[in-house]
Amino acid sequence: MKVTFERVIPDEKSSFRTIHNNSPISEFKWAYHYHPEIELVCVISGNGTRHVGYHKSNYTNGDLVLIGSNIPHSGFGLNSIDPHEEIVLQFREEILQFPQQEVEARSIKNLLELSKYGIHFHHKIKKALLPKLRLMLESEGYKRYLLLLEILFELSKCKDYELLNNEIMPYTIISKNKTRLENIFTYVEHHYDKDINIEDVAELANLTLPAFCNFFKKATQITFTEFVNRYRINKACLLMAQDKSISESSYSCGFNNVTYFNRMFKKYTEKTPSEFIKDYSHNKVSV
Repeated sequence: MKVTFERVIPDEKSSFRTIHNNSPISEFKWAYHYHPEIELVCVISGNGTRHVGYHKSNYTNGDLVLIGSNIPHSGFGLNSIDPHEEIVLQFREEILQFPQQEVEARSIKNLLELSKYGIHFHHKIKKALLPKLRLMLESEGYKRYLLLLEILFELSKCKDYELLNNEIMPYTIISKNKTRLENIFTYVEHHYDKDINIEDVAELANLTLPAFCNFFKKATQITFTEFVNRYRINKACLLMAQDKSISESSYSCGFNNVTYFNRMFKKYTEKTPSEFIKDYSHNKVSV
């Protein structure tokens, strides 16, 4: 799992970039990355994992998230299964110029400040904005720019949202420790289905065990054990979405005890595995 800087190039004859992903997820790389551009991600349909800053959780039946400048995040097709369709807008704050006295301008500036924490909007506003996002794909020139402003105005008035992080993750934490974190993430990615000895990981990071624990908590705001458990639970969600049983998903993701797996699953998803399967099946039928 690499942590990369992404260079965003605006669309031709435009000040920002619009992306429509509607291909099999196997064709995309959902890497953990960051860029100066603010990003609005609308997953029209499908399920997967949202990983924004320190926050990591699963979504079903689509998603709408606004991510601030230089906040590390993964592509929303992470742990997804087909079909997956999304519209993404990437823009720099500098392209939004307003008179100081404009009330609406202040509301948008407040929205962009909040985006540094990652903003998850609920399904009602996603459904309301979807026609404008689809129209964005067909528009050119100033019409695209006006649509961007309209979308941001609508989001700035919306109260139906939650912040994904309690504090802002500086991208410098990632960039300064890029190689070390990549090695740790990749190790977990390759060994999550087996027993993981934290002393082996500390040695991989070339740190003593206490120094490793302090480093990892500072860089991610969670302990290494919690990171591994969250990673395993995310993988288990994907397996259950593919009709694997609870016990099969548990053992396949490195949990040696189904009771402990159920407890961790409830802790990180606020649902039991049975409730997740039921809700996912319902959402799948709805889609």
